[in-house]
Amino acid sequence: MIAIAKRMWGVMKAPSVHYSLGFLSLGGFLAGVMFWGGFNTALEATNTETFCISCHEMKSNVYQEIKSTIHYTNRSGVRATCPDCHVPHEWTNKIARKMQASKEVWGHIFGTINTREKFLAKRGELARHEWSRLKANDSLECRNCHDLTFMDFTRQSIRAEQSHSTLLASGEKTCIDCHKGIAHELPDMSGVEGWK
Repeated sequence: MIAIAKRMWGVMKAPSVHYSLGFLSLGGFLAGVMFWGGFNTALEATNTETFCISCHEMKSNVYQEIKSTIHYTNRSGVRATCPDCHVPHEWTNKIARKMQASKEVWGHIFGTINTREKFLAKRGELARHEWSRLKANDSLECRNCHDLTFMDFTRQSIRAEQSHSTLLASGEKTCIDCHKGIAHELPDMSGVEGWK
């Protein structure tokens, strides 16, 4: 065992053409840490409400709508921001969502929805995509804050109690099946392809 360790140390300190393997390994490790730190910092900077509403498409349209909802202002002072509902918290899911969002950056650059009229024309399609995403991931973002196991059904309306204790608890439905339009206005879905 000691002989193997000595041999490994010899390889690590042996000179390469210009630098030792140990120096190269340490340099690679430090470069990796710096890259990871920069990447994670940039990722978190793009995961804020300030970043989301920095483009006028969001600030002038959907951000104005959420201001009148319970997710923006309420008696308890708990507020959901754009990433809370549109970006998963778990790292791997967050990265996948950020990769999907690159399409939104493309749309911003080319002015796909840069006017109110263009936004309203595409609104149904945008909503369908978001609802489909939430349906596919079992309303993961909703469940980051709303946990079925901690719901007090007795403090809910009769309709909500019945839905949450049967449909939601059984897995037959997910949050977005019933709660479309809870933070944003419901769009006109007539003429939206793939919408039933």
